[in-house]
Amino acid sequence: MASFKIFEVAGSGMNAQMVRLNITASNLANADSVSSSIEQTYKSRQPVFAAHFQNAFDRLHGTATKVNILGVVESKAPLQMEYAPHHPMANEQGYIFKPNVNTVEDLANMIAASRSYQNNIEVLNTAKELMLQTLRLGQ
Repeated sequence: MASFKIFEVAGSGMNAQMVRLNITASNLANADSVSSSIEQTYKSRQPVFAAHFQNAFDRLHGTATKVNILGVVESKAPLQMEYAPHHPMANEQGYIFKPNVNTVEDLANMIAASRSYQNNIEVLNTAKELMLQTLRLGQ
């Protein structure tokens, strides 16, 4: 039955938003970390999503059936370098390196992901309720 496709679509959306929330939480947790080298410094990460089309008809009409998680990319933004010669993590030149995490951007991303997740739950609840009402028509 085509109606059950709704659960698959909303489920893939919820999965994608959960990945987004987990990555955002990782970024926020590492926002204040410090390192003594560029290579060891945490770099901000973002998930990459793509719409999944089942066939050419879906692609032509823009009706995606699922969300694909293509992967996670690291930010190319420069890391923060700070002169702190007395810091225990300072390198030979006296510098420490901080992540390129933008906490304001990540907090906004977290709110957007949370709302998208909630919207997918509402879709599931509405679809379930409509199916139950349809079953009750036969009584």
